[in-house]
Amino acid sequence: MYNVIEIALIVVSILIIIAVLMQPSKQQDALNALSGGGGDLFTKQKKRGFEAVMVKVTYVLLVLFFVFSLVLVYLSSH
Repeated sequence: MYNVIEIALIVVSILIIIAVLMQPSKQQDALNALSGGGGDLFTKQKKRGFEAVMVKVTYVLLVLFFVFSLVLVYLSSH
């Protein structure tokens, strides 16, 4: 049981890395905020399409990572 969850944690970790790398870059937004373009800094636009899907996938993977980590800690202590 421990080994199965450990392998699942490794797979989820790799998927998190891939999901984060696939998300669109926010570099232009950061440059606008630093160069005095702070007028649109607090206007939040709703994510659409591919970006919205990738954000949801990343959230799900992060929750799985956290749950698997807690289960591994519990199993290793008992």
